[in-house]
Amino acid sequence: MMHDKRLTPAKGDVAAAALRGKVEAERFVEPVVMEVAVSNAPLTFTPDGRAKMETELLFGERFDVYERSEGWAWGQSRRDGYVGYVPDAMLTQAGEAPTHVVRALGAHLYTAPDMKSRPEGMLPAGAQVRVSGMTGRFAEIDGIAYISAAHLAPIAAMVPDWVAEAERYLGVPYLWGGRSPSGIDCSGLVQTALMAAGRDCPRDSDMQEAGLGRPLEARERMRRGDLVFWKGHVGIMLSATKLLHATAHYMAVVIEPYGAARKRIAAAGDGLPTRRVRLDG
Repeated sequence: MMHDKRLTPAKGDVAAAALRGKVEAERFVEPVVMEVAVSNAPLTFTPDGRAKMETELLFGERFDVYERSEGWAWGQSRRDGYVGYVPDAMLTQAGEAPTHVVRALGAHLYTAPDMKSRPEGMLPAGAQVRVSGMTGRFAEIDGIAYISAAHLAPIAAMVPDWVAEAERYLGVPYLWGGRSPSGIDCSGLVQTALMAAGRDCPRDSDMQEAGLGRPLEARERMRRGDLVFWKGHVGIMLSATKLLHATAHYMAVVIEPYGAARKRIAAAGDGLPTRRVRLDG
């Protein structure tokens, strides 16, 4: 994937110092480590508020910034290596390492350790936080807000079943570039579920097709946890016949018969599956 612009922090006028001698650039700089200060931050390929969102960063995730200009920060996500522009106002200087991750699909931020106190926001599943103390059943976050401890897990704790994790997103709206329960796309669903289980996973479906698992032979029957790829799309098999995927056709995460999805996608002009993959373990 070297020189894939999605994964290479180099853009002619500036590049990561680590790429010196590997790419051409006017200057090479060391990163300034920032972290996301809002629930969801869009990442785009151009510094334009109307540009298509390519992916998004979640609260607490680290972002290596190589250039800041006119309200935009250009850099690389430490979560999956994705490169692009993020609104500078949505980032803050990175603090101590996060201690916990949000495991509930959404966790309210409260002004006091009381479920009846006024909520002042919500963090999505996958958001990373620093717990500075406990008050009853509430975790204190950086001394400024409270979250129900039941909605958190230690940062190193992994879900035991990545497919079951993906199933939790059933009904979530489809969102191009989305990675959270407020909106998610096909490859974002696969990545989010696998990473929650502690498994590395690239961001986009073509990267996943090239880098995940082993291809199934024609005679092999599919089973739970297998991935099916089309051009620009990926789905998760729940059984030999049921497919879970985030699809723009229904604008949601849905379960549908694999045969019906295969026929529908082909009829729409997007072709037949390009690869069927079985993950290790």
